[in-house]
Amino acid sequence: MTSDMAFECLLVSRDAGVFTTIGRILRDLSISIDVCLSYSKAQERLEQGGCDLIVVDWDGEEASDLLLKIWEDPKRRKPTVVALSPSGERLPGAHIVIKKPVTLESGTQPFKDAYSRMLLDHRRYARHAIMLPVTATLEDGRSMRVIVTDIGDGGVGISTKQDLADGDELSFRLQLPSAEKEILIHARVLWTRDYGRIGCDFVRIPPVDLTILRDWLKSRSTVKKPLTTA
Repeated sequence: MTSDMAFECLLVSRDAGVFTTIGRILRDLSISIDVCLSYSKAQERLEQGGCDLIVVDWDGEEASDLLLKIWEDPKRRKPTVVALSPSGERLPGAHIVIKKPVTLESGTQPFKDAYSRMLLDHRRYARHAIMLPVTATLEDGRSMRVIVTDIGDGGVGISTKQDLADGDELSFRLQLPSAEKEILIHARVLWTRDYGRIGCDFVRIPPVDLTILRDWLKSRSTVKKPLTTA
């Protein structure tokens, strides 16, 4: 996301009063809203991807089936789920439950919590292209030239013409653009693809270097700021 983009919410409800109240809260948080009046339409919308938040006006089996489909798909990035329930009791598949009827007073803080959760997820999963060549050292002491193609809070993407396998570990020093110093990264290969594309997660980063990385990521992981304090 860039600074002029907003989180996207799918609101599943037939209740005009819910839309009025939730719509006002979400607009104050600079979250864009897409409304579906039926669960079948909501499922079609979810297949298109791009939803950061799902608000479900809970009515039992249909709502439960919708969330089950979200959670059972291993390839889909999991959105934050808020359920609106007459009982206010915990519901399977929902991160946050708000008791109906929802008012501005009862709904604002839970949606601020949802916003904070989305922000953390966004920073965790966001990847930033950098395309920087480095010399990496493998566990057996061999060195190889790789290109760091992107980096995020949980890992890096690299590219190399040499063979690497799932589970291989490597370390390298990386100078992030405009960062004050190089950081040391120990990473492990998670997957490999054609043309030398490789995905890695972090095994270890020294605390000082981790702070530099997270400050750098934060400066580039901006979203549209809420009108209220989240």
